[in-house]
Amino acid sequence: MKDGLYTAPQRDMQFALYEVLDVETELGRRAGGAPMDRETLDQILEGADRLCHGVLAPLNASGDREGCRLEGHEVRTPAGFGQAYRAYTEGGWSGLCASEEHGGQALPTVASAIVGEMLGGSNISFALYPRLSEGAYRCIRANATPELQAVYGPKLASGEWTGTMCLTEAQAGTDLGLLRTKAVPDGDGAYRISGGKIFISSGEHDLAPNIVHMVLARLPDAPAGTRGISLFLVPKFLPDADGRPGERNGVYCDAIEHKLGLHANATCVLRFEQARGYLVGEANKGLTAMFVMMNSARLGTGAQALGLTETALQKSLAYAAERLQSRAPGQERAVTRADPILLQPDVRRMLLTQQAWAQGARMFLYWLALQIDAEQHAADPAERDRAGGLLSLLTPVAKAFVSDNAVESVNLAMQVHGGSGYIVESGIEQTLRDVRILPIYEGTNGVQAHDLLARKVLADEGGRLGQLLALARAQADAVEASGAGAEFGAPLRELAGRIEEAVPRLAALAAGDPAQVGASSTDFLRIVGHLVYGYFWSRAAQAAWTRLPEGDPLRAEKLATARFYFEHLFPETEMRLRRLFVPAERYTNPCALAV
Repeated sequence: MKDGLYTAPQRDMQFALYEVLDVETELGRRAGGAPMDRETLDQILEGADRLCHGVLAPLNASGDREGCRLEGHEVRTPAGFGQAYRAYTEGGWSGLCASEEHGGQALPTVASAIVGEMLGGSNISFALYPRLSEGAYRCIRANATPELQAVYGPKLASGEWTGTMCLTEAQAGTDLGLLRTKAVPDGDGAYRISGGKIFISSGEHDLAPNIVHMVLARLPDAPAGTRGISLFLVPKFLPDADGRPGERNGVYCDAIEHKLGLHANATCVLRFEQARGYLVGEANKGLTAMFVMMNSARLGTGAQALGLTETALQKSLAYAAERLQSRAPGQERAVTRADPILLQPDVRRMLLTQQAWAQGARMFLYWLALQIDAEQHAADPAERDRAGGLLSLLTPVAKAFVSDNAVESVNLAMQVHGGSGYIVESGIEQTLRDVRILPIYEGTNGVQAHDLLARKVLADEGGRLGQLLALARAQADAVEASGAGAEFGAPLRELAGRIEEAVPRLAALAAGDPAQVGASSTDFLRIVGHLVYGYFWSRAAQAAWTRLPEGDPLRAEKLATARFYFEHLFPETEMRLRRLFVPAERYTNPCALAV
C-alpha cells in the first residue's frame, strides 16, 4: 500500500499465475484467442495497477462522500468519475477479452480476472460501471442476432456505451417467475417494454452517451413462471442510421436507492414506458440467455470480494506495523516504551486469517478463469466438458464462499484498527459498508448454497463433484510426493472422502423431506469451499517448496500461511460436517420460532 491507497500485490498475483497455476503452459496448449505470455501478463499487471492506484483509488473516499445525485431523470456521478472512465476506456481496458471482430483484444479470461480484482480493490463503486458492461457484452455475444451484435457489440466492447442487467422487481427478487414487466410486439420485429425494475446497478449515469439495458420481461400469453420469461435489449437512446444515440427511448430513472455503501454507484429504480426493445435469444427462454450475464456477475462478485479483502488486509497490515501499544509477549513491561501491535498473537491471527482468505481466493478465481478459457478453446472435447462441469459446480462457491470470507476479513480489519477503524478517516468503515452487499446481490449466498447442493450435486448424483474430489486426491498425493509434507495433503484427502460419503446420505434425507436441502446447503457450501481452498493452499505449499529458492521470503510466507490455513481455518469443516445431517424438522417445526 502506497500513500495509504490500494496497490496491487503484483508479486503475489505473479506467484498465483506462474508458480501455482503455470498460466503460460495452460494457455499455450489451447487453441483460440490471442497468445498470452508472461511478458504480456506482467504488462497488464503493471498497467492496471497504475490506473487503479493512480486514478481510481484516489476517488474511492471522495466518491463515497459525494455520492450520485438525481436531476430529473438523469444521474450525475461524483467528481472525477467521468475523467476516470475516459482513462479506463482510452487505455483499452474495456475490450481486453472482447472479440477482435468487435474491436477487442480477444485475450484469455484470466486477464479480465486480474483487472477485475484490481478494480474491486481500488474503487468498487466505479468498477460496477464497466464490469456490468462486460457482462452485457458477453450476453449479447452469446445470444443476440448478428444484426444486434453488429450495432451493440463494438460499442460495449470499447466502453463507448455501457450495459446493465435488469432482473429484480419489487414483488420479484430471487423468484423471477413472479416478474410482471411486459413485452408487446411492435409489428416490425421489435417490442414495447413496460414495467418497473429496482436495484439496477449503474442503471443511469453520465459516464457514457448511451446505456444498453438487458431486461427480462413477459410476452403476451407467455407461460407462467420462469418458463415464460424472455430477454430484451433496451437502449436508453435508439441508435440512428449512423449508429449514434438518437431518439430517447422510454426508459426513466425515477429514484436512486439510498444504500449502506457503494454510494458512488447509481443503484436505480427504472421505469420502462413503452420502451422499444429487441428480443435476445429465443422467446420464453430468456432466463437461459441471461444466465450468461448472471454467471459472469457472480464470478465478478468473487473478484470484487477478493479486491476488498486485499484492500482491508493492506490497511490493517500497515496500521498494525505503525500502531504502538502495549508490550510484545516476552518483553519487559517498561512503562516508557510500547511495541507495534503487529507483535501481538491475536492481531497476527486476524492478519493471517485475512491473508489466507485473500490469497486462497486469488488462486481459486484465476483458476476458474482458466476453466472458462478451457471450456471455450480446449482442443479436446473431454477437456472442454470437464472445464464446463467444474465451472457450473464452483460458480456458486466463487460467489458465496469468497464474499462471506470477505465480510469476515474486512470485519477483522476493523478490529485490528480498534477505535480508529470505526471512524471515517481510516477508510475501513467504508470498506465494511461496501463489502456487505456482496453476500446479498447476484443471488443471496443462501440461494447459491441451495443451487450448489440441489442443482449441481444431487441433480447429477455427484458427477461434477466427483471431478473436484479427484483433483483434491491427486493433489494430496502430489504434495506429499514433493516432500512439502503430509500436513498439506492428508487433511485434503480426508475431507474429500467425507464429502463423498456425505452426498448419498444427504440425498436420502432430502428424499424423505424436501426441506433438508435448504437446511443443509449452507454448511455444504462451506465444506466444499474449504475443499477448494485446501486444494489451492496445498498447491501453493508445493509450489513454494519446489519452485522458490531457500531463503526467499516468499517461500517462507507461503508455507507459513498454508500451515495457518490448514491448522486454524480448515477445521471449520468439522463443525459443518456435524451440522450437515441435523434433520430439517429442527428448523421447520412451527414451535421453533416465537412468532
